[in-house]
Amino acid sequence: MELLDWIILTSTLLFIVLYGVWKNRTHHSINDYLKGGNQARWWTVGLSVMATQASAITFLSTPGQAYHDGMGFVQFYFGLPFAMLLICLFFIPVYHKLKVYTAYEFLESRFNLRVRTLTAILFLVQRGLAAGITIYAPSIILSVVLGWDLKLLVILVGIMVISYTVIGGTKAVNVTQKQQMFIIFLGMFLAFGFIINLFPEGVGFSEALSIAGNSGKLQVLDFSFDLNSRYTFWSGLTGGLFLALSYFGTDQSQVQRYLSGKSVKESQMGLIMNGILKVPMQFFILLVGVMVFVFYQFEPAPLHFNPKAVAAIKTSAQAPAFERLEAENIEVQRQLKAALLEKKETLKDLQNQNLAQRAAAKELISKADPDQESNDKDYVFISFILNYLPTGLIGLLLAVIFSAAMSSTASELNALAATTTVDLYLRNNPNKSEAHYVLASKGFTLIWGLIALVFAAIGDLFENLIQLVNIIGSVFYGTILGIFLVALFFKSIKGKAVFWAAVLSETMILILFFYEAVSFLWLNLIGALITVLLGFLLQAFFKINKA
Repeated sequence: MELLDWIILTSTLLFIVLYGVWKNRTHHSINDYLKGGNQARWWTVGLSVMATQASAITFLSTPGQAYHDGMGFVQFYFGLPFAMLLICLFFIPVYHKLKVYTAYEFLESRFNLRVRTLTAILFLVQRGLAAGITIYAPSIILSVVLGWDLKLLVILVGIMVISYTVIGGTKAVNVTQKQQMFIIFLGMFLAFGFIINLFPEGVGFSEALSIAGNSGKLQVLDFSFDLNSRYTFWSGLTGGLFLALSYFGTDQSQVQRYLSGKSVKESQMGLIMNGILKVPMQFFILLVGVMVFVFYQFEPAPLHFNPKAVAAIKTSAQAPAFERLEAENIEVQRQLKAALLEKKETLKDLQNQNLAQRAAAKELISKADPDQESNDKDYVFISFILNYLPTGLIGLLLAVIFSAAMSSTASELNALAATTTVDLYLRNNPNKSEAHYVLASKGFTLIWGLIALVFAAIGDLFENLIQLVNIIGSVFYGTILGIFLVALFFKSIKGKAVFWAAVLSETMILILFFYEAVSFLWLNLIGALITVLLGFLLQAFFKINKA
């Protein structure tokens, strides 16, 4: 990195933090702190919702996902627009009518305190884990690629996020997320333009699409019914729908974004904006990854993109085998480039050889050190940024990654603090002053921030990071959504039945997850359906026993 990159990176991040703190440094009530005084307009709500979901993991992992597996991951989001409509019709009016601070307050009025507390705790567990990952994920990747100290990066990101979230509350999160989304869109569009510009003479965007299509990277739709296949049209439409319903309708990190809207209409318009833009946004990020793949068809790509893993194997007994494989891969890539330019019939065979060599490299890395990360998807895009993009743009794109990490983590800490304050602390300690609850909220924000930092400092990389966050969500979201579906649509089911239905449902989901019985996306649908079904059965059982 050059001096200009450092200036752009540090000035961007400092501006976001300082502006967020300065603009929102005083709060007169808990409503000001947790709901931003209900002043947010629809575009602020929409951008805040998008920024909360678009973590650093999105911009590090998604291009790498497309580089390796193509555009199929976009199917994951197919259910999202439909979820936005359902939430606008059924969830938002109820939340605004009851004037709740958290989604879980509604459950006490519908069922009882026990159901509210259980659901709040399920949220705190899964979102508490995710908050650590959103700090840890960009930190470990950047530390490996840039050679920066991991713990120092974790602490720096954590301190920046905690500072303006503790001081500024919800309004600071909303204000900074608008700035962060502007930086994110600017950085990604500039990166896309530069990638196209780096293609060889005679290769434009249409030719790049043709190359990507011939390499199987543009296959968007998979209509198979394989339950073990992670991303299909059907899993995206059903499992993705239920995951989006849970995430946007019952996860406080999202609910808090649109609870800060000026009115029901403003909140609804913000979610509709997200529903319209989210799929194209993810499609574009995946397309950036596909264009990086096309670029590496004409430029030599590393046999493995994780520099830490490569350094480790080159000091092991597997070093000679890995170096031979590297030499063979360089030759295959040279032939592949010639085949592309001259449109030779050997293209497909050479591509298969290249894939086989990369798979062999992963096996060698795992053999040399079983604890070493052999999956390099998360390193593809950052490696390209640092090696091929011009000075200045490198700093801007690193600012994109850090901004995304900060925006999603800020929302999570804000929501964790709100849930802890309102659903656990305030509920059991009523009749305190507004100032007391504001101070308590700030204290819980700080505590959750420190917990996230500890988790991030001792965390470990797990396959593809964007999948890990979705997996954690899927383990809990189905049961939580089932509780809310019962609350909204099945009035005959009472608190005792839904409480035990949720306990049994979550137990079953954990068993399915640990035994890998189905792809994680289906856990959302299964968890919701089990909760509703058991709710009916247990309600009938309790009614019979009572009679």
